[in-house]
Amino acid sequence: MNFKSSAALIGILALPLAVMAQNVATVNGKPVPQARVDALIKSATHGQGDAPPELKQQAKDTAVMREIFAQAAEKDGVANSADYKAQLELARQTVLIGMLFQNFVKTHPVTDADAKAEYDKIKAEQSGMEYHARHILVDSEDDAKKLIAQIKAGAKFEDLAKKNSKDTGSAENGGDLDWAKPGAYVPEFSTALQGLKKGQMTETPVKTQFGYHIIKLEDTRQAQFPSFDEVKEKVKQQMEQVKLQEYQESLRKAAKTDYKFASEQQQQQAPAPAKK
Repeated sequence: MNFKSSAALIGILALPLAVMAQNVATVNGKPVPQARVDALIKSATHGQGDAPPELKQQAKDTAVMREIFAQAAEKDGVANSADYKAQLELARQTVLIGMLFQNFVKTHPVTDADAKAEYDKIKAEQSGMEYHARHILVDSEDDAKKLIAQIKAGAKFEDLAKKNSKDTGSAENGGDLDWAKPGAYVPEFSTALQGLKKGQMTETPVKTQFGYHIIKLEDTRQAQFPSFDEVKEKVKQQMEQVKLQEYQESLRKAAKTDYKFASEQQQQQAPAPAKK
């Protein structure tokens, strides 16, 4: 036997050892591949970083036990049942769809420049003044006027808010509404609030859909906004979700189907706008 034939024979004999190295075990003669263990680890860690030894061992145990259980199910004829076949098809679709969306996100990344542009847009929309206000909410105008008179006579706004305001959420804190932009409130409240100076209180009750308010302005400040670096990853994630939703919608619209989705049915049932 020459050198070349000897080398070939050694390669053939070594092949089963290489294949066996890719398996973590055999169950009743059937191999449990390492790839199955790797998939379990990836699922547990969400593909982030290396798994600790304990998790790797647990994944091996789980892979072998799953093979034992799966073989028992096949022996019992579970694989021939209609329910199994239906669930298997759903599982197949779930895996396919998940990988489709993962591939889309990978091939349509949101760049830092994209995220910065979105950040600047949001920041511009949310810029302006924030107001730190307190209020007392009551049912009647007369009740509100009596409370205003008591405050002018020396009663503390916070104490009266705790005792009388029906806005239980803020009443516990003396009517404190914390910092917010005027747009966070109903128009009547917002207008009255912006008409006050620091430390002032509305002289007359402010009526809204909730009742009658006595409003006190504690302070104002420029709207606080986190830096781009603080929220960059969150902005990227949100933009990825928007892109993914648009992709999903494009697939739905491109599909040829006689099925009417709920959103389409609602559009058909909505009354036509009145003509001028």
